[in-house]
Amino acid sequence: MAGRRFQAARIQFASRFDLDIAYQVLGEGPVDLIVMPGPFVPIDVMDAEPAMYRFYRRLSSFCRVIRFDQRGMGMSSRIGSDATVTPSCWAEDAITVLDAIGSERAAVLASGFTAVSALLLAADHPDRVSHLVLVNASARALWAADYEFGAKSDGANPFTTIAHEPDAVERGFDVLRIVAPSVASDRAFRSWWDHAGNRAASPSMARKSSEVIAGADVRHKLSSITTPTLVMHRRDSAFVGVEHGRYLGDHIACARYVELPGNDSLYWIGDAGPMLDEVEEFITGSRGEADAERVLSTVVITDIVGSTARAATLGDDRWRDLLDHHDATVRNTLDRFRGHEINTAGDGFIATFTSPSGALDCAEAIVDAVASIGLEVRVGVHAGEVEMRGDDIAGMAVHIGARIAALAGPSEVLVSSTVREIVAGSLRTFTSRGVHDLKGVPGPWHLYSL
Repeated sequence: MAGRRFQAARIQFASRFDLDIAYQVLGEGPVDLIVMPGPFVPIDVMDAEPAMYRFYRRLSSFCRVIRFDQRGMGMSSRIGSDATVTPSCWAEDAITVLDAIGSERAAVLASGFTAVSALLLAADHPDRVSHLVLVNASARALWAADYEFGAKSDGANPFTTIAHEPDAVERGFDVLRIVAPSVASDRAFRSWWDHAGNRAASPSMARKSSEVIAGADVRHKLSSITTPTLVMHRRDSAFVGVEHGRYLGDHIACARYVELPGNDSLYWIGDAGPMLDEVEEFITGSRGEADAERVLSTVVITDIVGSTARAATLGDDRWRDLLDHHDATVRNTLDRFRGHEINTAGDGFIATFTSPSGALDCAEAIVDAVASIGLEVRVGVHAGEVEMRGDDIAGMAVHIGARIAALAGPSEVLVSSTVREIVAGSLRTFTSRGVHDLKGVPGPWHLYSL
């Protein structure tokens, strides 16, 4: 994976009669892998979610990945007849896309209750499916006398009704907390999740699709699947219980079942590394070395000035209250300027931005915002490649940002010459703070105050 660039994939369209199916192709691996839609996340917003971006980057390092919006969803054609909202029709959409790109046979990855379309695809079109990968998947959603771990019909109703209303959370039904509890309190993820859902489909289309998924039962097809199959399920998944995965493992003759730790049903959330290792070995026969992903970011590091003395003056309780107010103020400012909080370090924050100008605007706004609650911060800003390590970042760019922040004065935004050069022409005014040696960093560094 090292040295390869992951570029935004162009959205194209595959036609079937009067339908246009939107799709993307990522990577150039020797094996084609088509990802069945699910949950309701359209392809044009997937790369805006950092964890999803990283998941697909890893997939595309060993496969040519194809992802698409099924009919009625995202950028694909809207449909007027309920008769074409079925798992079989969604399987046909996958065939349409494979035909458009000239792929005779592909591995298929599917997750959740929407995996019913992948199971139909593998059972009815074995000549088109080389491998089947099922993650937190199921052949049926609802309870039956011979399927006792399915959801009772009254328990499934909110997913087909209130779940698709814009005020679902306010009415006490929080889908995200059920399907991905580890990110339910992440405001940036929740904002993206809401945006993705709104772009995916109208409430009526989403309800209809959910009703179809809830009513689907493809258990009778499992014995027909002869494709090599990998079934993976997270042990504590609440949305799609682990019994669903065990059932698939027991009833697909050529299946290998792997149980993983975790409680997130969304396949790309949580510790996806072991899952991706399994997929790579299953499809290619070996596990490659998963190099740390390196991305170009602008790093902003803040630190409260005189925090130790202030805490001693105020006492523990009052200082804790003020620190909580500071944290809320910084987070609100990061949200406003679309910054991504990485972590809190000591009495400050580490955040990343895709735009250096956005980072500088946010840094100035943080200085002003915390001043209103009686605090001063110092801020360091640097742009460079960072290593993505799960939800954290590492690398020389982070160290440089920290060293610069340590040299900043009270209420000062101090930036590297790299940042200054990138935003040249933006009409910003910088004041030279001279050349400095940064501890542990090679060479002299010219720093500037914003």
